[in-house]
Amino acid sequence: MASERTEKEGVRERARTVGGSTALSRGGRSRLDQPLAPRRRLLPEYDPEAFGVLSERIARFLGTGRFIVWMTLVIAVWLVWNITAPSWLRWDPYPFIFLTLMLSLQASYAAPLILLAQNRQGDRDRVTQEQERKQNERSIADTEYLTREIAALRMGLGEVATRDWIRSELQDLVRDMVEHRVVFPPETVRGREDSDH
Repeated sequence: MASERTEKEGVRERARTVGGSTALSRGGRSRLDQPLAPRRRLLPEYDPEAFGVLSERIARFLGTGRFIVWMTLVIAVWLVWNITAPSWLRWDPYPFIFLTLMLSLQASYAAPLILLAQNRQGDRDRVTQEQERKQNERSIADTEYLTREIAALRMGLGEVATRDWIRSELQDLVRDMVEHRVVFPPETVRGREDSDH
């Protein structure tokens, strides 16, 4: 323990004399391999992935016919109520300022959510394109390899005797033998007798 203290003091002293800075002199932290303590933040923390998924769901819903039908029904009920209801039950009289405010609020939230969903989709598309590009490169390399192998096999087969070539050679030999009337000599009886003894 005492040796560690003297070693730390020696490092601090060298840092002061040399004029350089070390981790010890900068933050008072003695170890660089340990993470910093989390800082307190004024704003609440959120999971960007969860927020992105939620924004995509909302953007997907905003782009459906169901949303348009529900929005149209809400606006129609709003207008009918504020026109036909008794004056003491109307919350948004004729210029419908509150309705305009609600639609503006909905549009002001919908636009950024749609843009966020489009950005996430663009990121996914980029990753997919990169994977497809790598797959295409591998396919091209495999195709080139197979092409070279087929060419090598063709060159090798050019030197190998095929069944048709052997047949034609045998037919030529039979023809030559017939033309020259080469007859194989019959086996001699004496050769058989020698084998019996």
